Amino acid sequence: MSLRLLDSATREQRAFTPLRAGAVSMYVCGATVQGLPHIGHVRSGLNYDVLRRWLARSGYDVTLVRNVTDIDDKILRKAHAAGRPWWEWAATHERAFTAAYDALGCLPPSVEPRATGHITQMVELIERLIERGHAYAAGGDVYFAVRTLPDYGVLSGQRVDDVHQGEGDGGAKRDALDFTLWKAAKPGEPSWPTPWGNGRPGWHLECSAMATAYLGPEFDIHGGGLDLVFPHHENERAQSHAAGDGFARFWLHNAWVTMGGEKMSKSLGNTLAIENLLERVRPAELRYYLVGPHYRSAIEYSDAALDEAVAAYRRIESFVHRVRERHGLPEVAAELPGAFTAALDDDLGTPLALGTVHTLVREGNTALDAGDVTGALRAASAVRATTEVLGLDPLAVGGVAEESGDAARQALGTLVETMLERRRAARAERDFATADRLRDELLAAGIAVEDGAVGSTWTLKDA
Repeated sequence: MSLRLLDSATREQRAFTPLRAGAVSMYVCGATVQGLPHIGHVRSGLNYDVLRRWLARSGYDVTLVRNVTDIDDKILRKAHAAGRPWWEWAATHERAFTAAYDALGCLPPSVEPRATGHITQMVELIERLIERGHAYAAGGDVYFAVRTLPDYGVLSGQRVDDVHQGEGDGGAKRDALDFTLWKAAKPGEPSWPTPWGNGRPGWHLECSAMATAYLGPEFDIHGGGLDLVFPHHENERAQSHAAGDGFARFWLHNAWVTMGGEKMSKSLGNTLAIENLLERVRPAELRYYLVGPHYRSAIEYSDAALDEAVAAYRRIESFVHRVRERHGLPEVAAELPGAFTAALDDDLGTPLALGTVHTLVREGNTALDAGDVTGALRAASAVRATTEVLGLDPLAVGGVAEESGDAARQALGTLVETMLERRRAARAERDFATADRLRDELLAAGIAVEDGAVGSTWTLKDA
């Protein structure tokens, strides 16, 4: 089966065929750098990182553009409240986002344009829209005339008369439905010169200009969070189509991370900063937690769910490291299991893909316990290949052998608990030979095991 993706515009899963054979062009709405990143922000970057990796593994040359919105009302307000220059506030938080993406294993984008670096392209786009009768200047602002585009609302599924842009009805708009392309300069705010007077760009205009500047008038995939469908992506689509560009052929939207059923946002005060979470879990473990659910499924954050994800990832990690320690480095397999490929080709089905990984881990552990070196190495190689696609290869992201201090002791504990779990299962099945061998392996590693009425406990013999 070839890759199929759920296109938000048609609300149907469609076979993906790129515009240009052998190459894929992607635009992903990146951060508005108004504050520190939380897991709701980075989930989008991670989801599209997995898609990019899968496309690359499938043989495509992928160009990924992920923008930075570095001029925005919220940035200006927060910088002013903090008594700091707006550009310094934006640059500081842009670096925080970059650090979060890097820590969680996102491959760097092909290009990461800033809005303030593309004012010329924005002005040119506005000029095209005015010439074609889809935009008008009034009172120093420039507006997009929504009713001039017959299919406005197609992406978000709204009737045009039900639309509310969320930017107020003030100014010189001819119709409350219209949205702002260019904002007239205000005292104390940054501005740029244009044929319509000094001002700064509207949010929606920025992404249309940057996407086409790097990917051309038509490209393959536009991705972003579900909260961007309206008004941002609807308005991107409208202004780009009105200018005569084909723009995105597929629209993809990842779901939110929620707490208490509400979208995670700074305004609700229910954020979990990446920096804080990485003091509790390792980057690969947090990545596993965020890419494990389907990208279109909401993640309801809880400490318990994060702990479950950590334990699941450590089972994968433990197996690969056991194979390496006993039988040498397992290579990354050239071929992927059919079930894994089918899962990702079905609209990037990461839950089923990870199910395949855990099946390989169970089969590999069984082979390892039975002394089947070939089977164990084969399983470990397949695990490395599949987790590499997900950005989770334990031997690439750093695991037990690379950790030190408290992290190493934590990883050791996970490894021992995994072996004890397998020993308990063997004893329950009255496979005492396997149970005794596992106990002897722990003893040889300096781990003392004591069997009690309610289970087994362990200690370091030299502790």
